[in-house]
Amino acid sequence: MNGGVIISAPSSGAGKTTVTLAILRLLSNNGIHVRGAKSGPDYIDPRFHEAACGESCFNLDTWAMRPERIRSLASGNGILVIEGAMGLFDGAPPDGKGAVADLARMLELPVVLVIDSSRTGHSVAPLAAGFINHDPDVYVAGLILNRVRSHRHESILRKALAPLNLPVIATLGESSAISLPSRHLGLVQAEERDNLRNLLDKAALDISGSFDMNAFLSLAAPVPMTPKANSIPPPAQKIAIARDGAFTFLYRHLADDWRSQGAEIAYFSPLADERVPKAEFIYLPGGYPELHAKKIAGSGNFIESLRHAAYRGASIYGECGGYMVLGRGLIDSRGCRHAMTGLLELETSFEAPSLHLGYRDLVPLCGPFKSRLKGHEFHYSAIVSENGNPLFAAWDSEGKALSNIGLSKDRVSGSFAHVIDAAS
Repeated sequence: MNGGVIISAPSSGAGKTTVTLAILRLLSNNGIHVRGAKSGPDYIDPRFHEAACGESCFNLDTWAMRPERIRSLASGNGILVIEGAMGLFDGAPPDGKGAVADLARMLELPVVLVIDSSRTGHSVAPLAAGFINHDPDVYVAGLILNRVRSHRHESILRKALAPLNLPVIATLGESSAISLPSRHLGLVQAEERDNLRNLLDKAALDISGSFDMNAFLSLAAPVPMTPKANSIPPPAQKIAIARDGAFTFLYRHLADDWRSQGAEIAYFSPLADERVPKAEFIYLPGGYPELHAKKIAGSGNFIESLRHAAYRGASIYGECGGYMVLGRGLIDSRGCRHAMTGLLELETSFEAPSLHLGYRDLVPLCGPFKSRLKGHEFHYSAIVSENGNPLFAAWDSEGKALSNIGLSKDRVSGSFAHVIDAAS
C-alpha cells in the first residue's frame, strides 16, 4: 500500500503534531507500513515521527530544497504522512514561499485539515470552507476535529460541516492530547522522554475510537518513485559527527546523502567525553549546548582530541550550537561563563535570550562548502564577540543583504545558520 497525505491546519497550535503522531502510531500498530515527513526546517519533530512508526523521517522544505530533491525524499514504499508546519498557507516573507500549500501543489497530495474546535461551533463551516475554496490547486480532502468538548459539541460541528460534503476523519476530545512539553527551540526532544512509547500508544488509543482508517487510506494519493537526488557532495571521505543530547539538530538527509555517495560516517558523544574519531571532516551540529555547557567544558577527552584534530589539519565545522562550542566561551542563562574549545575567536551568551529566525541564502566565502547554499537560522543566543574571517555572505528570504555571518580560521569554521540544501 503506497500513497501520501498531508496533515495541516488553519494555524499553529491546532494540534497537528499530536494528531500526526497518533495516526503514525495507530497505522503502524495495525501492521500498515507508514512513514513520516515534516515540512519546513524542523529538526525536532522528525525524531518523534521516527519513534511513532519506526521509519526514518526526512524534512521536505519547498523554500530551501529543489523540487527534484523533495520528490526524491518523498518517494518510497508505504503510506507517507507529512506533518505541515504553521498554517496551511503560511510561509516565508514576502510571498509565503515554503508554505505547506506549496508542498501540496508540488507533490499533488491531499490535505487533511486539523481544526481546533475548542472555541467554535457553527462557525467551523465558513472556516473550513475558506480553506477548501481558497486555492483550487490545493486539495483539502478531509477534516479532523480536535479538542471537541462534548458529544453535543461534536453534533453541532458535524451538522454545520455536513453541507461541505467533506469526510470527518476523526474527532478528538480536549483530554486526548498527549503531553509534549516545549523549551526555547521547540518540543523537548524525543530522546529525552523516558515515557515516549507509552505516550505514543496512548495517542493511538485515543484517536482509534473515532478514526476512520479506511477513509483516511482512501484519500492517499500516489507518490511516484523518484531517483535519488543527492544534494551537497560529502566534504571528505571520512566524516565524524557529534551526536548526543547537546548535538541533535542534524538534518538526516545530509548524512544520508554523504553516505550514499561513498563517505564513511562515525558518530561520537561529547557529553560522554568520547574522543573524536579519526576523520578528515568533523561536524558539530546544532542542539542545546547552553543546557550542557558545564559538562561540555569538563569533557577533556573530547576537547583535547578536537584540538588535536585541528592541529593535524582536519576540517572542523560547527553549526549554531556546534558553532558556540567551537568558540572560546559560552555564558549560560545564569550568567556563568564556561570555557569551550577555543578554536574560534568567539564568545556567545544565553543570559539574555533574543530570537534570531529566518531562511538564509548563503554564499561561502571560505570553509568546507564550495557552492551557494540554502539554510535557516533559529536561535536565542547572542554574540558577545566574534573576530576573524566571515564564513558566509548572507541574504534573508526577501533578498535583503545581511551582514556576513560565521567565522573561519585555518580549517575550522562555523556559523549560526543550519545548512539545508544546495541552491538551484
